Amino acid sequence: MSKENFEAKQATLEAIPAADVKQPNLPIDVFLQEAEDLVVWAVDDKEALEAKGLVWTATVEDIPTRAGALRYAQAVWMKERYSQEEAIRQWKEQSPQAYQFRDDLLADFRFAYRKNPELISRVRAIAEGRGDADMIQDLSDISVLGKANPAPLEAINYDMTVLDQAETMSGDLADVLALANGSRMESSKAKETRDKAYTHLKETVDEVRDFGKYMFRKEPQRYQGYISRYRK
Repeated sequence: MSKENFEAKQATLEAIPAADVKQPNLPIDVFLQEAEDLVVWAVDDKEALEAKGLVWTATVEDIPTRAGALRYAQAVWMKERYSQEEAIRQWKEQSPQAYQFRDDLLADFRFAYRKNPELISRVRAIAEGRGDADMIQDLSDISVLGKANPAPLEAINYDMTVLDQAETMSGDLADVLALANGSRMESSKAKETRDKAYTHLKETVDEVRDFGKYMFRKEPQRYQGYISRYRK
């Protein structure tokens, strides 16, 4: 149901200007529960609220759909966030081994190709550069170079399956690093959508609460249903 709610609201969410987007200032699960509780509470005051000018269908009746859209958007963002955090963990765990593997490969190639100036020059070129992306590219370049020039490697009884390992590791690490880097970005599409869904629901919740707090400012028993218990 939440996915259907999200799809029903997707165009509306996408149309919300970035300048109007609010950042959640309380846990999303708490906010969703308070929004749903507000619907139940406001039903008893429907006539009074409408009499004062509250547009019921566009506010109270729309809260469940808006809440469903936010619940789905939150789930999508949390899934992405978890995946990115897992990628960071994997990178921290795997990258030291990959750097050592790359360095060992370069040492092997320098020895195997030591009598071939052209090949040694290519090994030196691969060894140039710094950084994670460069290391990943090095693994791929070493694999390609070794497969194209196997004779000197075979002459030292080199295990040629290592070249396949380098190629596979390069591809795998590229995927991990891309996802890990994504988590370091200040924003993502999923988070932006979540924040827009929160803004959309908050707009209606605030409207209903404003009416309720004004109307029942002298009636504590009714007034309490229109304030955030979390904020209180």
